Amino acid sequence: METNDSFWNAIDRIVSESKIIIDRPKGSVHPKFSDFIYRVDYGYLVNTSSMDGDGIDVWVGTDERKQVDAIMCIVDLMKRDSEIKILIGCTENEKEFIYQTHNETDYMKGILIRRL
Repeated sequence: METNDSFWNAIDRIVSESKIIIDRPKGSVHPKFSDFIYRVDYGYLVNTSSMDGDGIDVWVGTDERKQVDAIMCIVDLMKRDSEIKILIGCTENEKEFIYQTHNETDYMKGILIRRL
């Protein structure tokens, strides 16, 4: 079995070679769901693409090291798609919020994969 180092190195590379745009800063309201407030900065990587045709999604936490430390693998039953979201510099509390965010309805489920 291969190690996961090459996977995480590839994610490090795409993040380091991309500009991060935070289009939903911490404290902002979700554009479609007014009762959802972002508790962690959320955005995307410029010049990348994900299953939804937009840039790869990122959650950017408050850890000053800003290292890629986990990903969320998401299945969205309403949109009938799946994608990953890269977590950059997220504290344990921020990871827990992100995990709960992607698992609080019957229409979206996700798993958190931590970098060891």
